[in-house]
Amino acid sequence: MSGKTRSWWGWGNVEDAVTGAERAELTRRTAALLPDADLTVHEPPPVGSFDLAPSRVTAPPALARLASHDTCDRLAHSHGQAFRDVVRALLGRLPHVPDLVMRPTSEAEVVSTLEWCDGAGVAVVPFGGGSSVVGGVEARTGEEYAGVVSLDLGLLDRVLEVDGTSRAALVQAGVLGPHLEEQLRPHGYTLRFFPQSFEFSSLGGWLATRAGGHFATRLTHIDDLTESLRVVTPAGVVESRRLPGSGAGPSPDRLFLGSEGALGVITQAWVRLQDRPRWRAGASVAFGDYEAGVRAVRALSQSGLDPANCRLLDPMEALINAGSPSAVLVLGFESADHPVATWMQRALEICRDHGGTLPEPPRHTDTDTEDAAARTSAADTWRSSFLRMPYQRDALAAQGMIVETFETACTWDRFAGLRAAVETAAQDAMRQVGATGVVTCRFTHVYPDGPAPYFGIYAAGRWGRTVEQWDEIKLAVSEALIAHGATITHHHAVGRDHRPWYDRQRPDLFAAALRAGKAVLDPSGILNPGVLVDPLR
Repeated sequence: MSGKTRSWWGWGNVEDAVTGAERAELTRRTAALLPDADLTVHEPPPVGSFDLAPSRVTAPPALARLASHDTCDRLAHSHGQAFRDVVRALLGRLPHVPDLVMRPTSEAEVVSTLEWCDGAGVAVVPFGGGSSVVGGVEARTGEEYAGVVSLDLGLLDRVLEVDGTSRAALVQAGVLGPHLEEQLRPHGYTLRFFPQSFEFSSLGGWLATRAGGHFATRLTHIDDLTESLRVVTPAGVVESRRLPGSGAGPSPDRLFLGSEGALGVITQAWVRLQDRPRWRAGASVAFGDYEAGVRAVRALSQSGLDPANCRLLDPMEALINAGSPSAVLVLGFESADHPVATWMQRALEICRDHGGTLPEPPRHTDTDTEDAAARTSAADTWRSSFLRMPYQRDALAAQGMIVETFETACTWDRFAGLRAAVETAAQDAMRQVGATGVVTCRFTHVYPDGPAPYFGIYAAGRWGRTVEQWDEIKLAVSEALIAHGATITHHHAVGRDHRPWYDRQRPDLFAAALRAGKAVLDPSGILNPGVLVDPLR
């Protein structure tokens, strides 16, 4: 679609990587923040330098045209997009490379592929856009499997039907975010689901990981936009009924939402659409007192105003990514039905009641194109930084920096204690591993009963050891999250990297029920082994 080349080792497109003046400015700002950092640039190894073992399996003749054993293809499907993934790729350490990449063009070919793999004892790792940051697409399997297939659904990318009466669409699971919106636009609709990974992640991936979108309140998770699912499992096909709501027992959709490819392969879904927004308003509010900003956001989340954007950046996050010396609240409203000036006016009154100030007036627009008119300069700076963050993360990772995040959610009464515990755990861990850095915090989503804090780590690591340094920091912070009543993940899924803490977060009897469900749906245990439950083999 874009005509650009996807990076095999890092985020996004090769042509969009951080280079030239942008890299020089990024290096300058990093050096100012962490003057002792060694910011030598390390280039990724050439694909030809990897000595991959030959594929252990060969697709049967009927499926051979779907299979690729190309070295670059296999490498690109061997990892996700977490910090540790891109650093290991930069170091040439990719130990879990799939034997084949299979690209089905129909659900029938998904069925045939699972039948072959089930009979041959081949593990199957479903692959959407490959943007997992939790080890969800990495083929960490043992010798009990004859081989590993990465099942890439990227060719299942069409909107099959639009129901304008019910305002819903039947969509194939492999479609990436931009192509989905392109197909909905002529009908006047949008899914209105925009995660940071939007350009490089798929509908099926969003569903399988219970992903969270950009919007801060109301309809924040893909769960809220799901009407029904169709899933292929080794035991058969499961399809739920299209309904706006139902009280008929536990929901089959809820079983597969968040199942991360361990219970079945989502091939298509009916999703709830939205009319394209026309009216927008945006503002940035500064808070000299961060805790006052937290109280203001809590009041906003409990007001019923439901802002589309309500991102509170603590002073360090605001300084690094928005150039502000104070805490900043990026606030926005939008509607397809009515002007939103009244909602913005009331929201700003709440902010002022808690000591917030406006560096510049709010801006408004009444077009269905999201242009800069409804953004303030601080909000626009944040937006640009937000979209470039993954590329900048990769650039800094190649310069020996540790740049990664923790996202979670907690109730409002626990937030202050949680934030203090995370900062202490992260700083203590950085000292222990010999890394100097800072911890930041922003809210990505807010609910009446609690926020979703997103903690950032920016630290000067030691090249060749940054993965190990990060693993120690992650361990310490993950322990703090669980100990203080937060979730190990709000919207990045469990994968393999979060399993130790997910196992402690969920009830034991629920874990047993989940294992029993997998035994029924995937009796040979070939689907994404090690994700959510231990391998069955």
